Amino acid sequence: MAQSNWKIGLPLALITVFMWAALPIALKGLLKHISPETATWYRFAGAALLAGLYYGQARQLKLRALFSRGLLLFTLLAVAGLLLNYLTYASGLNYITPGAAQIVIQLAPLLLLTSSVLWLGERFSPRQWSGVALVVIGLLLFFNQRLDELVSGVDSDYLLGLGFILIAAVSWAVYGFFQKKILARATPQDLLVLIYIAGTLCFLPMADPLDVAHLGWLEWALLAFLTANTLIAYGAFSKALAHWEASSVSATLSLVPVITLLFGALISNIWPDYIAAEPLNWISWTGAGAVVLGSALAAIRSGRRSKHALGPDEKIAN
Repeated sequence: MAQSNWKIGLPLALITVFMWAALPIALKGLLKHISPETATWYRFAGAALLAGLYYGQARQLKLRALFSRGLLLFTLLAVAGLLLNYLTYASGLNYITPGAAQIVIQLAPLLLLTSSVLWLGERFSPRQWSGVALVVIGLLLFFNQRLDELVSGVDSDYLLGLGFILIAAVSWAVYGFFQKKILARATPQDLLVLIYIAGTLCFLPMADPLDVAHLGWLEWALLAFLTANTLIAYGAFSKALAHWEASSVSATLSLVPVITLLFGALISNIWPDYIAAEPLNWISWTGAGAVVLGSALAAIRSGRRSKHALGPDEKIAN
């Protein structure tokens, strides 16, 4: 790693924060006009085209290694995990607010870390375990105004949306877990490009590509933003890691759910017909803060990294 320079790393990390924080808000607005399957297909098709052209021209793609005998099963499971993550995340946004989705999806890296402890022999420090506990407490505090409805099942649509986001978190953890095994013998861009191509093919039968014909200029802008989002966010994220400590980048990225909540509250006040903001009281904001702090504590490792430590591309890819 190059010498640490926060003057370069911090702006790049903040670009990633903005892109990931704005993603569910843009997706929520687009889902009023097209189905989750169609939106997801366009995101994969656009990413496959752009990433394939970029890495293909640079001759940096070596997809054959992913289909070797030792990696094929891991590749299939990683691809299936991220495809399911994209689809269920978009489906969940049909029923809950972007802010709530971003809070719940913070379970994904915690599930990955827990699986690494159970099956890869990694160790959790007391500080990381305190971070996990903070996230769980924060989730309960964040949804304090909805707990009765969720427990009783009165708001079935909201409960369904939370279920989709939980599946998205679990499936992303599956992707991250098997990506750890793949990256020893393949590059992150090889796996991501393969996932984009697989998503384009798998979601085509479920999508209606011609359904975008009725979209207005705003919806086209949202679709273009969502297509470019993953590529821009990951590009800025990788560059940030090249110029700044991974722990500092991880701590900065923990701000994503709070920024989403702020964006959502601002947009819903200015433009109430676009999205509805999550109803928040001071307990909810305390819970959101606990989730952010807990995520940062759990992600930042102390001491020497293990051979299976969280890598630079093992972040939530929605």
